Amino acid sequence: MIRVLVIGYAPEAVDFSDPALPPGMNAEKVAAGLLRDVEKMRSRGWEAEHLPIWPNEHLRQSILDRLAATRYDCIVIGGGVRLTTKHVPELEIVVNAVREGAPDTPIAFNSGPDSSGDAAARWTTSH
Repeated sequence: MIRVLVIGYAPEAVDFSDPALPPGMNAEKVAAGLLRDVEKMRSRGWEAEHLPIWPNEHLRQSILDRLAATRYDCIVIGGGVRLTTKHVPELEIVVNAVREGAPDTPIAFNSGPDSSGDAAARWTTSH
């Protein structure tokens, strides 16, 4: 069975006033998209979960703890982490924590809160 971890900001942690983010997005839309996405992945027969992160001093350790507990076939890093230059330091922490905690696991990038399954499929079904 394919196991996918989606790492992305908790919807409440996102600054939706940032012009780098898609217009009209809000915490409710992101949360709903994440739920739909996890359900779509589960309908494929995959195990899927979302690791909500916060841009704080616990970011690296929360990722390392999750990766130490479970092996994944693909790790998807969400758009909210990488779409804005405000979060470059956090993006670096996320990528390096994934490299450290799961060095052989493919990393994929979604294009929105409901496209993680498609991103993971690029790396779990063709590689």
